[in-house]
Amino acid sequence: MQVREILRVKGSTLFTAMPGQPLADAIAAMAEHDVGSLVVMGGGKMVGMLTFREVIKATNARKGKIDSVTVEEVMVRDPVTVEPAMLVDDLRRLMIEKHSRYLPVMEGGVLQGVISFLDVAKAVLEEQSFENKMLKNYIRNWPDGEPAKG
Repeated sequence: MQVREILRVKGSTLFTAMPGQPLADAIAAMAEHDVGSLVVMGGGKMVGMLTFREVIKATNARKGKIDSVTVEEVMVRDPVTVEPAMLVDDLRRLMIEKHSRYLPVMEGGVLQGVISFLDVAKAVLEEQSFENKMLKNYIRNWPDGEPAKG
């Protein structure tokens, strides 16, 4: 399975923030849309990522006083990105290696979407469930009514 297949099932809805936007507004958007990340857009392109990890760090460092903090101050600049053709097994390894729960998917410099660790887990679970059903059906319909031996 490739990243593009996960994006196709997930859909292409992107939630974004602007670099100069107050962090509190970005947090409100994350809560409203029930998402753990926002793509930070500037000049028509992705300039960073804001995830709940950066929000927690910024809130902790400022003892909860984030009224004057902007998204740009806490976002991840130049986040790790992946291509749609990447295999899911490679994606999982990369996410674990880079300690990233959210990865932007880029193709030819164009943002295609964001893949979360939850998206990956759902896709793998669905793929395994489908394969399990196919194998059970194959065994059930084995010629002569006898399951394969061997």
